[in-house]
Amino acid sequence: MAVQTVDQIKEWVSLIVGKEVVVEVNKGRKKTVVREGVVEEIYPFFFVLRMNVNGSCQRISFNYSDILTKTIELEVR
Repeated sequence: MAVQTVDQIKEWVSLIVGKEVVVEVNKGRKKTVVREGVVEEIYPFFFVLRMNVNGSCQRISFNYSDILTKTIELEVR
C-alpha cells in the first residue's frame, strides 16, 4: 500500500474494519513481532486490533502515524 498522508491511512483502515490482517510490529534493534488479528474499531486518532495471543484475546491500539512511519505494517488476508 503506497500512502502519503494520515488521512489516506484513516480511509484505508476504515475499509478493512472486521477483516483479518497480519501485523508486523517493529520493536527496534532488528526486533519484529508478527501476529494475526482483526481490525476491530476505529477512532479519530487510533484504531484497535483484536489478536489471539497464547489462547487469550488481546486488544491492542495503534496510531495511524505508526503506519506512516513504518513502526507497524498491516497486510490484509
